[in-house]
Amino acid sequence: MTPAPAQQPSPHQKPSARRPYHHGDLRRAVLTAALDVIAADGPSALSLRDLARRAGVSHAAPAHHFKDRTGLLTAIAAEGFGLLASTLNEAADLKDAGVRYVRFAREHPAHFQVMFTPELLRADDLELTTARALAGDALRGAVSAVRPESLGIDNRLAGVAAWSLAHGFATLLLSHNLDGPVGDKDPEEVFRTLAAMLFRSEPRENP
Repeated sequence: MTPAPAQQPSPHQKPSARRPYHHGDLRRAVLTAALDVIAADGPSALSLRDLARRAGVSHAAPAHHFKDRTGLLTAIAAEGFGLLASTLNEAADLKDAGVRYVRFAREHPAHFQVMFTPELLRADDLELTTARALAGDALRGAVSAVRPESLGIDNRLAGVAAWSLAHGFATLLLSHNLDGPVGDKDPEEVFRTLAAMLFRSEPRENP
């Protein structure tokens, strides 16, 4: 009797072996899991072993991308500053930059928390220092539209004032200290009103 030909596997059949994790997917998976943990319980709750379990990989896998917990937090901060720089660069004027800053904090609370906790980060990391500088440049660009020097105010101090207002409002908002004063009002509109009390700005001119 002629033996039946061996059955060929269907091209749509899933292999029984577990598919390997692509490096890029792993890095993003660990970052996403870390952001979830930070948003829920703060940076102190982070554990690379726990993040590996959440991502479904070996406990040593995250170290291939981040080396250690500090490296992971530094990567989160660098990503956050990059996102912040992008949104600030799209601002029409200083008030809009402040509104975008507050919006960023609301939409990325875990990034925001880590970005401004320097003791958690590797200060000399090139990706971090570059992204932080870009965010600073974007804020200074928005401040320059106000022309504070025409009022005898140092540009650097004007930038500190603008940053303090936006950062302070965002921090108080995220910690629920403004629940009473803001109430059901749109926080971004509340901030816009506050900024109008303190700063007069003109729309940026297109280069």
